[in-house]
Amino acid sequence: MIWEAKENQAWAFAAIRFLRPIFLSAACGSSRHTMPGGGNCCILRLLFDSSPRTHALRRGYHHGNLKEALIEAALSLIAEKGPGGLTFADAARAAGVSAAAPYRHFRDREALLADVAQRGFQVFGERLAKAAGDGPPEPLKALNRVGKAYLGFAREEPAYYAAMFESGVPIGSNPELRAAAEAAFGAVRSAVEAVIATLPATARPPALMMTLHIWSQAHGIASLFGRADGARRPIPMSPEDLLEAAVLIYLRGLGAPKS
Repeated sequence: MIWEAKENQAWAFAAIRFLRPIFLSAACGSSRHTMPGGGNCCILRLLFDSSPRTHALRRGYHHGNLKEALIEAALSLIAEKGPGGLTFADAARAAGVSAAAPYRHFRDREALLADVAQRGFQVFGERLAKAAGDGPPEPLKALNRVGKAYLGFAREEPAYYAAMFESGVPIGSNPELRAAAEAAFGAVRSAVEAVIATLPATARPPALMMTLHIWSQAHGIASLFGRADGARRPIPMSPEDLLEAAVLIYLRGLGAPKS
């Protein structure tokens, strides 16, 4: 306990020595009429006070992770208000920085949304690819795992999912976003192509067309019945069971053998 107190004290005095006067002025106001040592007390208050305003000032001063802070703020705001409710000003306020600070990393609100969507697609694609290979190498079972991973992502990552599919950000306008989205689509296509190889040669559809059909089924079920918010519609079965049944009916129509 004594060692911890000395450690905190040493850290505090080190901070006092190195914090810039401009930070003191901006955070605590002019010190023309304060008693000697008052500036140090103000800095100590900023270091240890837990009030929301002081917490924001502490976070706002450390700009090394500004971009990440803005991304996290955007995700929280999207989860709370939807992508339409995200503003630059709100993101800056949530990150504890000035309204002008986001422009250091993002051209505008759409660029911030595009970055969030890109990260979402990256996580999404990784989960889909992992699901495909995380089990017996049977094509239909692998495709079902991919479908469940799709629904799981929509349920567990509603903010990412909304930024990816409901924000209106044009995927083609951002090369990184487009690459991440195509990689996620590619994970579904790989699983679909493996299933196509098991179909009768005369009944094999084009891989792109079938991938679009499976993607549409998964996305529709996720959006209607697999959401994590109040817009989720109740059904007498799990979204996973509904998707598996829909895929089986689809494959039967193509002449897939009964398993």
